[in-house]
Amino acid sequence: MKILVTAGPTREFLDPIRYLSNRSSGKMGYAVASQAAKRGHSVTLVSGPVALSPPAGATLVSVVSALELLTAVQQHLAACDALVMTAAVADWRPRETAATKLKKRSMTPVLELEPNPDILLTIRPLKGSRIFVGFAAETDNVLAEAQGKLDRKGLDLLVANDVSQPDAGFEVDTNRVTFLSHGVSPQPFPLLSKLAVADAILDWLEHRAEGAAR
Repeated sequence: MKILVTAGPTREFLDPIRYLSNRSSGKMGYAVASQAAKRGHSVTLVSGPVALSPPAGATLVSVVSALELLTAVQQHLAACDALVMTAAVADWRPRETAATKLKKRSMTPVLELEPNPDILLTIRPLKGSRIFVGFAAETDNVLAEAQGKLDRKGLDLLVANDVSQPDAGFEVDTNRVTFLSHGVSPQPFPLLSKLAVADAILDWLEHRAEGAAR
């Protein structure tokens, strides 16, 4: 398969120094890209700013902002059979970005923000026969929130991860996830390494692709 993976955070700049972002380390997306390449798939990895080495065998496309990530996904989507959207995209960006450092003495205590586009909703009309996998990092009502995203965003698989515990989710090497897909009961997994979670996702993808090819 040709698999497009997104990973890491986005940064939304207030000025050349300050930005809005999140805690995503990119480890989950890089694990998916790495394991997919090891299985012989053709992998394009669109990555926000992370402190990780590019996975061997994957083509890396580096981006910074949510708008840049959206553009990269749109550019590479046509050539892929499956999209695994692990990137943690900032929901909001500053309405204006200053060209020079904002001075504390002249800044206001209120930031004016505007919404970033929802990437999965934006590209949903382009899905066609491609397999779309999304992630939902939640701290409460995990399955209910994830089920809503599965339906709303037209996904084939939603990987819900509970990030309320220190041993799962952001900035660590393990994850505690549940797979949600249409017509079957949620499939919870125990605490696993992110490489093991990546392999479970790829097992699901390969099984789905084989079924579609029959």
